[in-house]
Amino acid sequence: QLTSLRSIPNLNVFRPSDTIETFECWQLALESQNTPSVIALTRQGISPVRLKNSSENKSSAGAYEILRTGSDISVTILATGSETSLASQVSHKLATDDIYSKIISMPCHELFDQQSDGYKRKILGETNLVVSIEASETNFWKKYTGVNGLNFGVNNYGKSAPYKKIYDHFGLNTENIIKKIKKKL
Repeated sequence: QLTSLRSIPNLNVFRPSDTIETFECWQLALESQNTPSVIALTRQGISPVRLKNSSENKSSAGAYEILRTGSDISVTILATGSETSLASQVSHKLATDDIYSKIISMPCHELFDQQSDGYKRKILGETNLVVSIEASETNFWKKYTGVNGLNFGVNNYGKSAPYKKIYDHFGLNTENIIKKIKKKL
């Protein structure tokens, strides 16, 4: 459904990662006078990715850095919604093996696509390897991860189980993601 919604012209699809992002996305949706919005939320209990609110609406750029595990990073990990917590877990575990990364929360692709080329390079161009994590179809992410990137998601329909079992079935777990990132590096 997310890919279908994202393909609708002039529709902002927000998929916030936590409570703070939800408030920010809600504000952006209310203030938008020319663009309708969808806010897709999870039913899962998730860990917050931001612990402090700020006066700046960080979601307004569509994507922004939430975590950096070192100064010499080799991986950029893009995530949205509840998978941003998973991306943070992956990043922390990679750091224990001296593989440093940055996590980009991307609550709204449409807003990110409107940013300047300089901002997009700042978000996407710092590393050779860009990875996406979202429990949705992965082809949509390839415009950000490029031909050498990795995309973790759900590429077929019809499976039903508790989300942790589905995540394991589709390889959306820290062990699988870390293994594939290490192999790609």
